[in-house]
Amino acid sequence: MNDVERAARAIDDGELVVYPTETVYGLGADATDAAAVERVFETKGRSRDKPVSLGVSSVERATEYTRLTERERAFMREFLPGPVTVVVERREVVPDALTAGRDRVGVRIPDHEVALALLEAADAPVTATSANVSGTGSVRRLDALGDQVREAAAVLLDGGETPGGGSTVVDVEAGTVHRRGAAADAIDEWLATH
Repeated sequence: MNDVERAARAIDDGELVVYPTETVYGLGADATDAAAVERVFETKGRSRDKPVSLGVSSVERATEYTRLTERERAFMREFLPGPVTVVVERREVVPDALTAGRDRVGVRIPDHEVALALLEAADAPVTATSANVSGTGSVRRLDALGDQVREAAAVLLDGGETPGGGSTVVDVEAGTVHRRGAAADAIDEWLATH
């Protein structure tokens, strides 16, 4: 069994893993398992009123956990995989713990070979949040991972140094960019013309 398979099995078993993305390292757990999601919040020391996104391997896979409009699908096909989080309506299978009780959830499809392999291998979507304690800097190398996160994770997937930065967070239906990151200008242009 390779490292990605071990990480996917750990997620399926309700454990936490650390994985690389095209921005920073992420802290992954089964995004449909409320208890696993709670462990993510505990490990990060994250406020429960701040939602966490979920990662999937494709737009098609996202439809199993969300209700996408045609405009959202078109946007996702244009910008994903990539450093973009798309806020969409969640399905009932997505627990309140992940979304802070909101009816919408952020969706990520990272443009990173290891992350996509993990998302493909796991049975469920995986939490997509940075692998650091809230309020501390994001991690771009495994050797910079804090002890609290390192000790909580069952598997650490090494993808070398990541580029850094953050994803652009966008609500396509509202036409709102909540956080500007990579591709923000192109996203503004797409929202204005579609």
